[in-house]
Amino acid sequence: MLIDILWLVVSLAIILAGAETFTNSIEWLGKKLNLGAGAVGSVLAAVGTALPETLLPVIAIIGGNFGDNGGHGEDVGIGAILGAPFMLATLAMFLTGVTAFLVRRKQREQKSLNIIFSVMSRDIGFFILVYTVAILASFVPEPLGMIKSMIAVFLVAAYGFYVYRTVKGSMGKHDEGHTLAPLYLMRRSKNPGLGIVGAQILVSLGIIVLGAHIFVKHVEIVAEAMGVPVLVLALIIAPLATELPEKFNSIIWVSRGQDTLALGNITGAMVFQSSLLPALGIAMTPWRLEPVALLSAVLALLAACWLFVCLRRTRTLTAAQTMFCGVFYVVFIVAVVGGWL
Repeated sequence: MLIDILWLVVSLAIILAGAETFTNSIEWLGKKLNLGAGAVGSVLAAVGTALPETLLPVIAIIGGNFGDNGGHGEDVGIGAILGAPFMLATLAMFLTGVTAFLVRRKQREQKSLNIIFSVMSRDIGFFILVYTVAILASFVPEPLGMIKSMIAVFLVAAYGFYVYRTVKGSMGKHDEGHTLAPLYLMRRSKNPGLGIVGAQILVSLGIIVLGAHIFVKHVEIVAEAMGVPVLVLALIIAPLATELPEKFNSIIWVSRGQDTLALGNITGAMVFQSSLLPALGIAMTPWRLEPVALLSAVLALLAACWLFVCLRRTRTLTAAQTMFCGVFYVVFIVAVVGGWL
């Protein structure tokens, strides 16, 4: 098992390298498309880094339908679908808050994060709405399957509307005050072409996928040696690997003072993971959620509601408020380890 733990460390380094390359290229793409920080963080970065973990539930569910995964394909798929927004709303927010606190602890006036209220309020409010609808779909009885299908269509349409509103609201609002680092694949160029920017995005995503693949492979071996149940493995371990890109990208952006990009990267991914992926689960599985899965969903919604209330009260967020989201993650771990469910 020691070899597998070493591979985990290597995979983390690979993911970090891919995330750093991705942040560089996605900032250049936003500039090329004349988009603001809100659209870059909430759409481009969020969807781009969500692509690797999107494949996990698809493969798991399809594999389960064909008899693979030991008959646990649905458990792995649903766990990965619900684990992603849970990890983002709790642990990712916590890590971002910790980074902001550590980076700026020596500055006297650093109580509030430098965020755009309208972007954060829109993202978190949208997440609460669509994820609540997705979870309520699990209580629809089988004879009313048509209602579930309608909910799946609604979730897809809702995300399309979200992307439209986000991009439209950010057109022509690129942050000109921020000096971009040279594009890594063309360091000597002050204005690299859109093609080379796209090439670097593909390369960085490939690096992230490679690192996540290595992580998932070896973390499953370690988890099996520890006797972790399949659904718990999917809810905790799999998202921990596949959501690392969001965490690293946000940490990088926070360390540079780009808080809207950092939090938008997380909240935008939360919207993506709470709409399109649940729609996939509703369409491809019976979508009956066990108590442990429901608990993760409820805690994710509570963490989001906490942030939304803080935002509405002061029109901003602090590092301490985002760090508090980690409490909901701890509650889940204690409930699972303590055998409360």
